Amino acid sequence: MSEKIDISIVVPLYNEEGNVLNLHKKILDACNPLGETFEIIFVDDGSSDKTVEECKQCSPLTFIQLRKNFGQTAAFDAGFKQARGDKIITMDGDLQNDPADIPKLLEKMREGFDVVSGWRFDRKDSFSKKFFSRTADKLRKILLKDSIHDSGCSLKVYSADALKTIDLFGEMHRFIPALLESDGYTVGEVKVSHYARTVGVTKYNWKRSVKGFVDMIMIWFWRKYASRPLHFFGGGGIIFIFSGSAILFWMAVEKIFYNASISERIWPLMGVFLIMLGVQFFVFGFLADITIKNYYKSRERMNYSIKVVEMIG
Repeated sequence: MSEKIDISIVVPLYNEEGNVLNLHKKILDACNPLGETFEIIFVDDGSSDKTVEECKQCSPLTFIQLRKNFGQTAAFDAGFKQARGDKIITMDGDLQNDPADIPKLLEKMREGFDVVSGWRFDRKDSFSKKFFSRTADKLRKILLKDSIHDSGCSLKVYSADALKTIDLFGEMHRFIPALLESDGYTVGEVKVSHYARTVGVTKYNWKRSVKGFVDMIMIWFWRKYASRPLHFFGGGGIIFIFSGSAILFWMAVEKIFYNASISERIWPLMGVFLIMLGVQFFVFGFLADITIKNYYKSRERMNYSIKVVEMIG
């Protein structure tokens, strides 16, 4: 099972009864003509319908069954850890992605990209789903400044070496290209087909939107301050301390030179509060800095990635 192959196709499934067999057939039809070795990995994310039974009718297949519903990101991560391919392709299990687009993604990757993301240029979703998705895309462009149009499209191909550098939690799977791009990996994009769901119900809701937004904020912070959290918290601490000191200085001037009464004014308390808050920010920054250094040390890596090492001459 440890033998390397060319391509791994990882598909998370959650209550996709009626889609599984057709999806497996479409993946085989798309991959058999490629002339490359491949494996199909289905990850059941705690389905309560007949998804598991349908998976066991598919062959060839590597089947992973999670003990309960842990979420799509966890299912992807389980599939990535099982995958043996040099290139790892992901897609949804609802047949809205078309496996026939796989050769198109692989062709784009041969141009030298580490990641190629699908772009659902003509989406077949409801208005509300497209509205929330496009709003999230706008926020993503502002915060993450990545180079793709559609981070929510699960149809992507990754270099296995690139994925080894990523730890997935929360709803982070849709931001993998942004994370890899921030580490210097090259990201491309191609337009892919998209179809309306015909079997089952969508798993997308407002809760996932909120979780995705929170994860986006975390990734923004990680991209900018992962190696220097003290700059973020220390900078905030300096602003608070300076503001609090300025308020207290002015209160002292009013008391000494203008004999103003400050005992019933809120500003002295506000000044003390801001100074204490600034000190806390500084302390938190020091602790975060130590934690980040231990994180990189425990993973035996640093906050940079090396593309190639050559011995010349």
